[in-house]
Amino acid sequence: MPITLNGDTGIVTPMYNGTITANAVTPSINMKNRIINGAMVISQRNGTSSVTPTNGQYVLDRFQYNLSQTSKITTQQSSTAPVGFVNSLLVTSSSAYSVTSTDYFTVTQPIEGFNVADLGWGTANAKTVTLSAWVYSSLTGTFGGSIMNGAFNYAYPFTYSIPTANTWTQISVTIAGPTAGTWPTDNSSSVQVNFSLGAGSTRSGTAGSWTGSLLFSATGATSLVATNGATFYITGVQLEVGSTATSFDYRPYGTELALCQRYFVKDLQNAASATFLIGVVASATEADRCGMRFPVTMRTAPTAAVGGTANPRIYDASVAPAITSIISNTSSSFGASLALAASGGGLTLGRVATIIDNNASFITYSAEL
Repeated sequence: MPITLNGDTGIVTPMYNGTITANAVTPSINMKNRIINGAMVISQRNGTSSVTPTNGQYVLDRFQYNLSQTSKITTQQSSTAPVGFVNSLLVTSSSAYSVTSTDYFTVTQPIEGFNVADLGWGTANAKTVTLSAWVYSSLTGTFGGSIMNGAFNYAYPFTYSIPTANTWTQISVTIAGPTAGTWPTDNSSSVQVNFSLGAGSTRSGTAGSWTGSLLFSATGATSLVATNGATFYITGVQLEVGSTATSFDYRPYGTELALCQRYFVKDLQNAASATFLIGVVASATEADRCGMRFPVTMRTAPTAAVGGTANPRIYDASVAPAITSIISNTSSSFGASLALAASGGGLTLGRVATIIDNNASFITYSAEL
């Protein structure tokens, strides 16, 4: 199968245009769907645990929350799904909150410029796209969202209908490509797909047209956060070229995971004393040159963090103090070399430093948009 290498970005693009059929599901090896993890199957950070997200936080992979107020919603991966899907993203309202004029609450996927460069947005040759999804809510009515650029200054509000409560409904919105606005074609954020959970008057606009404003929803759309305990599920999210929603772009699990790992890698050994990294003891409280080769080329040099029930430990064959911080992170999009500080001391200079698990601890690497 011939392949092309997308410049120096590390993205290998298959040129084969066929499909593989198994059990009536057609996994794709193309990128018809510009949404990553649209079937909500990858949840590296939290599994199925419920989370109260903060502004800008990712919960399920590639899906971010833009929130003007915290503690108004909870969210998690759910096993409630329509036929043909296994998972969905669930949002539950935590109170009956009346939005102010500048409020906004969205489930968002930012899309990297390399993955939408062919759309020609911002030019006279801008391509039309169709956004589709399966949605399910305890509320009925007209819901809203928007397509926005990564600079947050050019947007297209849209609406869709949920006519029956607690019933899966497939929605579809066709959007003429914008001939204006700034739409990067590199590894920065280019397109933002927003599904609104509630937005104020200055963050909402007339549905069906592009405007040079920061808008998350359409005027008059239903506000999920206005009803305590209201629920909203979404899955099968697809953004594709053309004026018609086509069948969902099923991708093999390993392919979907690799696409997510371009932005976030969670190294979770999940076994007592299992090894994360190997380095060298640099002092009684420090391990240095602890190297990690990422499973895929990441979008950019990531930020590393340690966490879990208890942070990983530095083991030098005699002692194993817990890591307290990352002193330095010398990384690229291909791998990282960490210097780690530990509590308690006792490490012997010059020994091999083995970074080991400590009761479901982990190390993460984030290159999110």
